Amino acid sequence: MQFKAKKSLGQNFLIDKNILKKIVGTGDISRNDKILEIGPGTGNLTEYIVKSKPKSIIVVEKDNNLIKILENKFKNKIKIINTDVLNLTKDFYEDNFIVYGNLPYNISTKLLAYWCLSINIKFKKLILMFQKEVADRIIADVNSKNYSRITILANWRFNIKKKFDISSKCFVPRPKIDSTLLEFTPKSDVVKIKYPENLEKITQIFFSQRRKMIKKNFIKLFKNFNYVSKITDIKLTDRPQNISIEKFLIMVKEYENNLN
Repeated sequence: MQFKAKKSLGQNFLIDKNILKKIVGTGDISRNDKILEIGPGTGNLTEYIVKSKPKSIIVVEKDNNLIKILENKFKNKIKIINTDVLNLTKDFYEDNFIVYGNLPYNISTKLLAYWCLSINIKFKKLILMFQKEVADRIIADVNSKNYSRITILANWRFNIKKKFDISSKCFVPRPKIDSTLLEFTPKSDVVKIKYPENLEKITQIFFSQRRKMIKKNFIKLFKNFNYVSKITDIKLTDRPQNISIEKFLIMVKEYENNLN
């Protein structure tokens, strides 16, 4: 069955067999693993996941036309859920999945942020492909231009490794930029925050004005701003990209203490 990719859904299908095998191998799948694949498309990666013989495979696909292709191709070898991945509730993620996904640009950071902030959702591993510019932001260093909210949220919850870049030539239709595969392994020693939405709130406040010094927002957030500045070693002349992940987490804890 012929299928035309939909630009509105950010569809670019990976067709390079060597890269597909390499991606599946990154997950180191065993017979006891439960796999969740986000956006399987025409099932190119799914084929290699099936060959790895995990315990179960669930795929989440939004496009109704692709559902028919997947049903014909895999029959009862996989469970297909026809929905937008952003509609899945926390209850869905009860199985400690290995997650594979080629995430469309328009939802990639939103979905990753949701997974990071939903502390009750447990994963074994995430093997995710992003447009290269998004991946660069996720793994950015403090004091760099790519350092951002998603850097902080992702590295709070996960140890992240860049596995390899993937040329745009490996996709149909060919996207304008290359992609990058990242591996996320949950941290066993996540810094505890009472309400993760406070990390989201504070990073949003600061990075919405990333070029400006933090002084104005810092004083709004903390009545005892001089004390918080001192214990976090954050200068009011800093800009958001100058503040390490560790310092943001201390800041959130102080914010929560002040709410009591």
